[in-house]
Amino acid sequence: MKSLYIHIPFCNRICTYCDFTKVLIKNQPVDDYIEALIKEMKTLEHRDFETIYVGGGTPTALSVKQLEHLLSFISENFTVSGEYTFEANPDEVTTAKLDLLKYYGVNRVSLGVQTFNDDILKVLNRSHDFNDIFRSIDHLEKIGLNNYSMDLMYNLPGETFDDIDTSLKYVEELKPRHISWYSLIIEPHTVFYNEIRKGRMKIDDDNKEAEKYIRVMDGLQNLGYPQYEISNFSVKEYESAHNKTYWHNDNYYGVGAGAHGYINNERYYNVKPVPHYIKAINENDSAVKETLRLSETEMIEEEMFLGLRMTEGVSKERFRMKYGVCLDEYYKEELTSLKEKRWIWDDGLNIALTDSGRMVGNEVFMRFLKSS
Repeated sequence: MKSLYIHIPFCNRICTYCDFTKVLIKNQPVDDYIEALIKEMKTLEHRDFETIYVGGGTPTALSVKQLEHLLSFISENFTVSGEYTFEANPDEVTTAKLDLLKYYGVNRVSLGVQTFNDDILKVLNRSHDFNDIFRSIDHLEKIGLNNYSMDLMYNLPGETFDDIDTSLKYVEELKPRHISWYSLIIEPHTVFYNEIRKGRMKIDDDNKEAEKYIRVMDGLQNLGYPQYEISNFSVKEYESAHNKTYWHNDNYYGVGAGAHGYINNERYYNVKPVPHYIKAINENDSAVKETLRLSETEMIEEEMFLGLRMTEGVSKERFRMKYGVCLDEYYKEELTSLKEKRWIWDDGLNIALTDSGRMVGNEVFMRFLKSS
C-alpha cells in the first residue's frame, strides 16, 4: 500500500468557491470526530506508507491539543518512508503548530495562498491576507520546514493579467519548492455558483481563461518550475509523490468524513456529514457509504484519464504490465486520430498530451471512453 489520505473537514471560515466536504469548526464535535477518525485508522490493514497526506477542510484549524492528539496517534501507529504532507492556511501557521508538525515527522506543507491580492482574497472569503503569507513562510523556513507547496488559483473574479504577473514575481522572490496553480471551477452549492446564476458576478470566458493558463505555464517555466501535471509545477525532485499516487492510478486509503479510497480495483466513498460519520464509526467501525467495483475497461479508462494529466503521460510498459494488453493496439483508432490532430505525442515509450492537447484536455480524455 503506497498512500494514506486523512480528511479534516473543519474550517474557521468557508471560502466562497469551495465544494469540498467541510464545516465551520465553531460548535462542532471536533474531539469526537478525531476519536472516530482514530478508530477508523485502527481498522486499516496496512501500517507502512510511502506517503501520508492530511487535508481538508483545514487541518491547521485544529487546536494545538487536538493536533497533537492526531499527530501522536499517526506517529505511534504508522510509518511513512517518504512524503508526509499537511495542508495549512497562512493565518493559522503558528510557531506552536509548526513545531508540532516538525516534531511528529511532517516534512511537507501545502500552503493555501490562492492569490497575493488582498481585495480578491476578501472576495474568496479567505481568512488570511497578504502579510500572513510572508509571515507563515518565514515561520516555515526558520524551523527548517522549507519544503512547502504554494497553492494558487487563476481566473478569479476581478483578476487581471497583472495579478498573475504579481504572483509570479512573489514566487520568484519566495522560491517555494512546488506550485499548484488551479483554474477556478464554479461548483454547484457554492456562494460563487449562486452569485453567477443570479447575475451578480462574472468570471472570464474560456478564451481569456486559456490565455491566463498560458501566462501561468510560461511564467513558471521561465522561473525554473517545469510543469509535471496539468496544474502542478516544481523544482527538480520536489514533485508531489502523494498526488502522483492518484495520477498513476495506484491504491490508497482515504479516512474521514467524505474521504474516498481505491483498494483492489474498488473505489469507496465515506459518508459526508460529520455527525453521520461519527455515528457510523462508533456503531459499525466503518463509515463507507458506497463502493464501486471497476471493470477492467473502467480501470483502463481511468489509467488514461489520470495518467494523461501528467506531462510524462502514460507509460506503455506500465500499461502492459498492469492490464496485459498493448496500449497501441487497445486504443489504435483513438491514438491515430489524436496524433493527426496533434493533441498527443508518442515517443515509443509514453503517450502524452501536447501543448495544444492540454488546452482541450477534457475532449482528449473523452476519446478513451469505451464503457459508455
